[in-house]
Amino acid sequence: MSGKTFVIIPARFGSTRFPGKVLAELHGKPLIQWVYEKARDSVADDVVVATDHPRVMAAVTAFGGKAVMTAVDHPSGTDRICEAADKIGCGDRDIIVNIQGDEPLLPISVINDLIAMMRENPGLEMGTVAAPRPRAEIGPDPNRVKVIFGADGAAIYFSRSMIPYLREGGEDTPCYLHWGIYAYRGDVLRRFVRLPEGRLEQCEKLEQLRALENGIRIQVLISELESIGVDTPADLERARRKLEEILPGMN
Repeated sequence: MSGKTFVIIPARFGSTRFPGKVLAELHGKPLIQWVYEKARDSVADDVVVATDHPRVMAAVTAFGGKAVMTAVDHPSGTDRICEAADKIGCGDRDIIVNIQGDEPLLPISVINDLIAMMRENPGLEMGTVAAPRPRAEIGPDPNRVKVIFGADGAAIYFSRSMIPYLREGGEDTPCYLHWGIYAYRGDVLRRFVRLPEGRLEQCEKLEQLRALENGIRIQVLISELESIGVDTPADLERARRKLEEILPGMN
């Protein structure tokens, strides 16, 4: 049986392409507040922000959220989440959901569906989400990570390259864009962060490949919905325009 479900949102203040982006204003709220409120309205039992900066801690506290301070030198968001999970007392059979602090438009239903998949299948070690997208739309952009999975829904490989490759004369197959949202069992998360980087992870710079290289199964939930991850100021403007389309009174 699964224990409780925690959403932990890693919110590092520094960002190579967009420093301080988690505090960037989006229709009167910092970006992190949009993400926090989506998680809060899900079926998760608790939500906490894991940050490395007092400004983020102060912002979360100001809007009534919960946050914990973590080390500044974590190599990845997963390591930050693991520290936060230990601080708030997550058990080995608890479900820990990792939602990036730059996903203000992530549908609540996607969070709920991922949690339901983990709750209903206690043998699953990890889960993540992918969305079908036309091959031409995904394209070769290395920032748009692709995933392929088997007939059982378990991930086979993640890549920054276009996969599967369509050879001349070959029969095309649906392509899937990976969303950076994960769910772990507490014990699997702790095991994962203790593992050394693998050769595939070092090559592609995708930490989920560490799990696959070490035999950790990642079940892929398919969603027809979409979100806008904010990696640059231009992405923030795209999110702003999208909110004006879907929420009355914002334009």
